[in-house]
Amino acid sequence: MSVRLEEYTTSEISPIPVVIIGNGPSGICLSYLLSGYTPYVKEGSVHPNPLLQRKLDEFPEVPITQQDLEYLSEGLEGRSHSPAALLFDTLLRPDTDFVGDVDSVLSWSLRPERAIPHLVLGRGPIGGAWNAIEESMITLSRGDWMGLPDLSFKDWMRMKRRNLRNDRSTAGDILNYYQYYVKKKRLENNFMSGAVVTSVVKMDKDVDHSPGNEIILSSPECKGDNKLFRVSGFINNDSGNSKNFCLYAENVVLATGTYDSPSMLGVQGEDLPFVSHQISALEEAVKAKRVDQDSDPVLIIGAGLTAADAILLAHHYNIPVIHAFRRRVNDPALIFNQLPQVMYPEYHKVHQMMKEQSVFQGGPYKGYISFPEHHTICFKDDKKCIFRDQHGQHKVFRVSMALVLIGSNPNLSFLPKNGIHLTVDNQHPVSSRRNPLDIDPFSYECIQEKGLYAVGPLAGDYFVRFVQGGALAVASSLLKSQEKPP
Repeated sequence: MSVRLEEYTTSEISPIPVVIIGNGPSGICLSYLLSGYTPYVKEGSVHPNPLLQRKLDEFPEVPITQQDLEYLSEGLEGRSHSPAALLFDTLLRPDTDFVGDVDSVLSWSLRPERAIPHLVLGRGPIGGAWNAIEESMITLSRGDWMGLPDLSFKDWMRMKRRNLRNDRSTAGDILNYYQYYVKKKRLENNFMSGAVVTSVVKMDKDVDHSPGNEIILSSPECKGDNKLFRVSGFINNDSGNSKNFCLYAENVVLATGTYDSPSMLGVQGEDLPFVSHQISALEEAVKAKRVDQDSDPVLIIGAGLTAADAILLAHHYNIPVIHAFRRRVNDPALIFNQLPQVMYPEYHKVHQMMKEQSVFQGGPYKGYISFPEHHTICFKDDKKCIFRDQHGQHKVFRVSMALVLIGSNPNLSFLPKNGIHLTVDNQHPVSSRRNPLDIDPFSYECIQEKGLYAVGPLAGDYFVRFVQGGALAVASSLLKSQEKPP
């Protein structure tokens, strides 16, 4: 059944079984699994991992979501630290890291009686952070690793008569695929776009509630105890107006990703108008012709892939670039030192620029100069930036604009204490890489809060191919909780 949007006209609380906050790949995949789409082992299939195959043969008629995920995932190895992520990935894409395309061993059956009513809330259109990425940007992962269950990304590309680039795709194609997926699988009624969540608190079911000027997103079917989550926020409509909402949920899934809050340097002048923390600011400046080949250089701070994308964009338009970053060029932790040159030639080119066009050596790349091991001191009103090098000497540059692209952090301001109490180390803020939320690895339920789940980067899963394992774990947990004891 679909969740209804209706005016709040009664004091009776009518909770939704599941609310998912975030409409990117994690939220989409989880919605698919909660909509009655059920994974079985495909009849006659043989998984290349003989140990896993023996386990799958034990209960061939039982859906994967009803089986013991810990047992099935035991002994699996791969590029993720999550056993549930490795399990789902190897079922969907067996041996993909070694032999390329191998057919999935899963078949999918729509079982409406197994569906769990749910609502997916997203700040923007379906696709989450993919809406904010410039369409022509090439994905880091292989295109076929970006696909969701039961609809191959390669098949969609063939249908659209599109081609992969060196086995990779553009961000625009990925976004269009995710939006098509939601329509193709008839999931649209589960999604509410333009919904900004401002508060999630746990409360007694019998708490007083004053209607005021609010709407409630509600489902008439609910079974549970007296503890509920109250999810509050506002919905932006097409006319630019907004209206508050308040809904109640038995379970809440955090699928917000990690792109809401850009990381800050924390230096003086970082809030000046010419300093930005989004690559989109450079795209807009180019389109508005505020920067061009005759401008003062664009300063790009950072040594990750987003900074590299900004360098490539500026280089394409012949815009001069000053590139400053804290690490050494040959630092093993630098992402460019971990990427195969054959698969990622454009990032290899940036790495070569960083090495060959340093302030100490000079080099062949016109309009670009790199400053490794430089720390930002401050930004000035006159568009001057002051840096300190590894020898303690200061340098001053005048620029047209500055882009601080040093990563991002999740925004969990809608949770009490910004979610710090839910982390592995509750003495430090939430960080998807350094301090993710503390979850059960086979249900993805938060250790500190029953009924609250986290998937994707919040749980330490970064790549689309692996965030789907978190969705499998959550769906499995919720479906098993609905089973009646014998």
